[in-house]
Amino acid sequence: MGVALTGMRAFTVVWAGQFLSLLGSGLTAFALGVHVYRVTGSATTLSAVFALSLLPAIVVTPLTGALVDRWGTKRSLLVSNIANMVIALVLATLLFSGTFAIWHVYPIVAASSVVAALELPAFATLGPRLVAKEQLGRVNGMRMSAIATNEVLAPVAAGFLLVAVGLRGIVVLDLITFGLALLSVAIVPIPRDIDTDGQTAGRLTGLLVSFREGWRYVAAQPGLTALLLFLGAINLSAGFIDLLITPLVLSFASADELGMALSIGGVGMVLSGIAVTVTGGPRRRVRGILIGSLAMAVATIAGATRPNVALVAAAAFVFMGALGVVLATNQALWQSKVEPRLLGRVAALLNTASQIPQLIAYLLAGVLVDRVFDPAVGGEDVRSPGLAAVIGDGPGRGAALLMMIVGALIVVSVAVAAAAPRLRGLERELPDTVPERDETGRPVVADPA
Repeated sequence: MGVALTGMRAFTVVWAGQFLSLLGSGLTAFALGVHVYRVTGSATTLSAVFALSLLPAIVVTPLTGALVDRWGTKRSLLVSNIANMVIALVLATLLFSGTFAIWHVYPIVAASSVVAALELPAFATLGPRLVAKEQLGRVNGMRMSAIATNEVLAPVAAGFLLVAVGLRGIVVLDLITFGLALLSVAIVPIPRDIDTDGQTAGRLTGLLVSFREGWRYVAAQPGLTALLLFLGAINLSAGFIDLLITPLVLSFASADELGMALSIGGVGMVLSGIAVTVTGGPRRRVRGILIGSLAMAVATIAGATRPNVALVAAAAFVFMGALGVVLATNQALWQSKVEPRLLGRVAALLNTASQIPQLIAYLLAGVLVDRVFDPAVGGEDVRSPGLAAVIGDGPGRGAALLMMIVGALIVVSVAVAAAAPRLRGLERELPDTVPERDETGRPVVADPA
């Protein structure tokens, strides 16, 4: 007989499958984006594709979060991986039959967004189902390492593979990775917490009611509510930075240099994910989240002070490294404080709280730079010598000024959060809800004696 897949061994098997799936999806997404821009030459078309990667997920997340709790982690991951394979098969059929058109990208991206809305909260519930609560920091560090490694490898590998095997070959590789991810979930036994609230699973109204219970649970805990609001503010700022980094760097450097700076930032996130995996992350998680956010703010402000690629790359390294710690630590905190039967709904709520502010930032950032900050600062040169001493001189410094303001807003958000007593006392006042498990991941049954 083989060794039973339990505890960290079981989590690692599923994690490896999801890592390959993420890499395959990243390759296809990057290749499709390049293909769309090459064919259309339209940034507006590319923006529409980006928007479709968020909007459907935002709409369906209340339903998919409830489904995760109704179906359980294993079934949710199986369904999402099968759906991903179907989408990849459709794309492969279109490509190999020669009938693929640009408009096909829209429904494919939208469908992938809906599937991701099921897969992400399901994956977020995996750790508490398999490992002891002391290991939650490590498993979330592994999760962040997988995401960060994908961000570093996917663009580089996709650029090479587009030349070597083309878009068709990349989609075939994506199909293979989805198959491996599906196999990893199928062979691992994953326990579940049954949600017995109502008998309306699968009905739209029942799912919405079920999701609202998750919201009411968070709203009844002032510390969790304060943390949710803080995360919304941080994600709004991160959305601005995500969009502003491209025009900021391209105003004084080449696309290759932008790619290098972003890759260095991805390396920072990989290393921080490894560090959290090894150490388990900060012992005082709220403090770790606040300090990490403050480091992100400092990096944002410093990186915008001068038009220098090395400075931006160093700032990206610190920003992404701190972001990795914040995300992994935050995930572990929620997993330890939320009742297991509600984890799917609360994970979906967290995704919504991150996606909506990011979408708002995407819609506002470009307009603010083009119509407010660039005209106010000056086109090719900064008109004010005093302002130039702060943000540097040359083109694109309107984006730099807006980025510095965003960094300052992160500092304000951290200060307000640190002053909130219920957030500071969250770990002390709210008991852990993760059941005790032994080193294999099996629940520990208390001795009745």
